[in-house]
Amino acid sequence: MRNLKYPRLFTIPLLFAALLLSGCDVALLNPKGYIGHEIKALIITAVCLMLIVVIPAIFMSLYFPFKYREGNNAKYSPKWEFSAKIETLVWGVPIIIIIILGIVTYHYTHKIDPTKPIPTEVSSAKQMDIQVVALRWKWLFIYPEQGIATVNQVVFPENTPIKFEITSDTAITSFLIPELGSQIYAMAGMETKLHLIADKPGVFQGTAANFIGYGYSYMLFKAVSVTNSDFEKWVADVKAGTAKDQVDGNEIVAMDLTPEVYKALKDKRNENFFEPVALYKLTPSLYGKDGLFEDILESYIPVNGPKGIPVKDELVQAESHNAISGGH
Repeated sequence: MRNLKYPRLFTIPLLFAALLLSGCDVALLNPKGYIGHEIKALIITAVCLMLIVVIPAIFMSLYFPFKYREGNNAKYSPKWEFSAKIETLVWGVPIIIIIILGIVTYHYTHKIDPTKPIPTEVSSAKQMDIQVVALRWKWLFIYPEQGIATVNQVVFPENTPIKFEITSDTAITSFLIPELGSQIYAMAGMETKLHLIADKPGVFQGTAANFIGYGYSYMLFKAVSVTNSDFEKWVADVKAGTAKDQVDGNEIVAMDLTPEVYKALKDKRNENFFEPVALYKLTPSLYGKDGLFEDILESYIPVNGPKGIPVKDELVQAESHNAISGGH
């Protein structure tokens, strides 16, 4: 009877761990959109497959020391050296699991490719474009169709496919809304695409999932999914000059995002505080024909190429050569 107290001792840390984790909300396992649900299915499938090996290994690591403990008089076979059944099991099962994992991973990799639009069977709503610019240490969201922009808060309608066009006007980082799905890198002078959708209204935490220096911990934002009517009203309010913060309800005055205002925003270093939510109105005539986002991308194109020839002239020469040579 005295030995029964030892197994009970092992339950104490387990109960303590369960108590600590009881208030946790693991975002990846609590998805709020199509991509998030698919990623959750992949994680659960992969873990279950790997547990086929892990659980027996844990069991045997406890069973064998117990069976062959001193004084148990277990069968001793000093000349035993090979078992075809054990070798087949030890090598065969992991190989089969790896093959299945490869097939499953290949399937999901192509199914939820970040560059692929949300399938029409998931949502038949018109896709909305949002351009994302990573700054130091904040996020700028540009709505090219609506003619507005925001800082550290992105608002979009529920059940609407969103195409995020992402770049950086600072160091390389990554864009992630865990409850909605995939993360993808934001790189200066380059554009990446990410398609997401929220299946219900809600407020989701967004972050930079890549360490980029001292103010990294403040590079957070809120992604807010609202009804279509609320989204249209919010856009109209921003254009009118005053709109509510969609998280805390405070009134925010929307300013014009001129090149000078953008430069000041870019140069502002908020390494010791969270950049407050800001709203802006866009005036297309203040930027190039393709807008602020393209201006930011093009600002990283070098003036001269490797041969000292202006890049634009090099492109013209390349196009002329391709036209003459048939593109070879």
